[in-house]
Amino acid sequence: MNNLLSLKQASQWVTEHYSRNTTPSQIAYLMQYGHLKKIGNNGNTKVPIDDLKKYYDSLANLEIEMKENLGNDLNWELSFSEISEKDRTKHVHRLHPYKGKFIPQLVEYFLDEHTDEFKKEIYFKKGDIVLDPFCGSGTTLVQANELGINAIGIDISEFNSLISNIKVHKHNIQKLYYELKRISDLFGEFVYNSKAVQFEEELLYELNSFNNEFFPSPEFKYQIRTKQVDEWNYAKQKESDFLQIYHSLVKKYNLKIKQDTQNNFIEKWYLQPVKSEIDYLISLIKSIKDTEIREIVEIILSRTVRSCRATTHSDLATLKEPVTTTYYCHKHYKICKPLFSMYSWWKRYSEDTIKRLSEFDYLRTNTYQICLTGDSRVINIFDALENSKSIFGKELNNKKIKGIFSSPPYVGLIDYHEQHAYAYDLFNYQRKDNLEIGRLFNGKGKAAQESYTKGISEVLINSKKYLTDDYHILLVANDKFNLYPRIAENAGMKIVNQFKRPVLNRTEKDKSAYSEIIFHMKEK
Repeated sequence: MNNLLSLKQASQWVTEHYSRNTTPSQIAYLMQYGHLKKIGNNGNTKVPIDDLKKYYDSLANLEIEMKENLGNDLNWELSFSEISEKDRTKHVHRLHPYKGKFIPQLVEYFLDEHTDEFKKEIYFKKGDIVLDPFCGSGTTLVQANELGINAIGIDISEFNSLISNIKVHKHNIQKLYYELKRISDLFGEFVYNSKAVQFEEELLYELNSFNNEFFPSPEFKYQIRTKQVDEWNYAKQKESDFLQIYHSLVKKYNLKIKQDTQNNFIEKWYLQPVKSEIDYLISLIKSIKDTEIREIVEIILSRTVRSCRATTHSDLATLKEPVTTTYYCHKHYKICKPLFSMYSWWKRYSEDTIKRLSEFDYLRTNTYQICLTGDSRVINIFDALENSKSIFGKELNNKKIKGIFSSPPYVGLIDYHEQHAYAYDLFNYQRKDNLEIGRLFNGKGKAAQESYTKGISEVLINSKKYLTDDYHILLVANDKFNLYPRIAENAGMKIVNQFKRPVLNRTEKDKSAYSEIIFHMKEK
């Protein structure tokens, strides 16, 4: 066989030799990120077969390596290693970023009654109600809808509940489209003659020229991966070289970069030109009379604002220090910049939201889902449903819940309100950080573990009031402190099964072997 293969030939070769259903676009993706060497251009792109062997052999060995590190009880089927990013973030699942959520395929595996040949037991059937007392961004609710299962979510965060409900509710897409067009047209006029946009256009031109010369893609990425270049020494020098160009442009446009004060999240993490655009968009959103449309537009603005924080691309999920100049970006292997205007991101996310809501409309079933805002340790679910005045409350009032599928917070890992601090500042939502279970602020010590055990146990005890007698509890957890046996005992439950899954495609910088357990609990 020829040592060089076209994208189509490469995808067919991988599919045949590794039993992995691989597409030409997936091969192109690996080239883009420097995993495979790219040879040729303009529709005549080739990939060396030796590179394919090396990369896919490493994937074949990954299961063996992870089992050596994490134990032979690892359930590789639950790794979902064959699932592409597009499928992991399908339709409304990428409506808004959210740290700590599980992939929809994991929910689907345990909720779908048609996968029983693999897991040997059916937990939920069409028409049942599933509860997620740690609803987060609503993954369980969305997948329940796809599968014809009713679902109730509960979250202490008002903003999380908003994200979840927007995902599962049916919307007037046409009305949303025209409202977004109106706002985008006005926003376009606002930024058209601004110094920030003109500055950014010239900066982008200079960046493209500089990066094409000194950080050609994907050649530079491939050189880094094959250790042909000392990345950090080379990048540090080039970063310094481009800063001279950057400062000269700031002076040319007489652009004010930093805000005068840093008294809150918005002032600290957004450059002055972006802050001006945020203020303008807020004023437009306040004029929307339709509450449902206004809330969707708020979510789009929140998503846009999150992408425009003055930080490096690598630190977007976990903020460190504000960035006000160009910098070498290890994520993209080139010189990058902070955002000086939100307009392009606003347009992109507006269009993307319409697309994702429309895609989910084709899949949705005639079932009921809602996320209630409240404390899962004490909330009266039936009363809260009735007070919500939702169709769910009327149709399924006081019908018992079949079980729980949820991913409780981990001990000392995330402050869930803080990850959306910008949204709370923008829209004046009430924060209830002190009611979070296992929050990062409380650490991971003995006191934090005891508080966590007590909190999760109380959630399960309260939830049992609304469950059928033959309920199933499925909780996704990384139980590094071995707390869940005691949690089950406290709640009057027993752990009847455990599914240990490897976690792939992690976003954290720490890529070491990692697993989590899905605990299956029933009444003791």
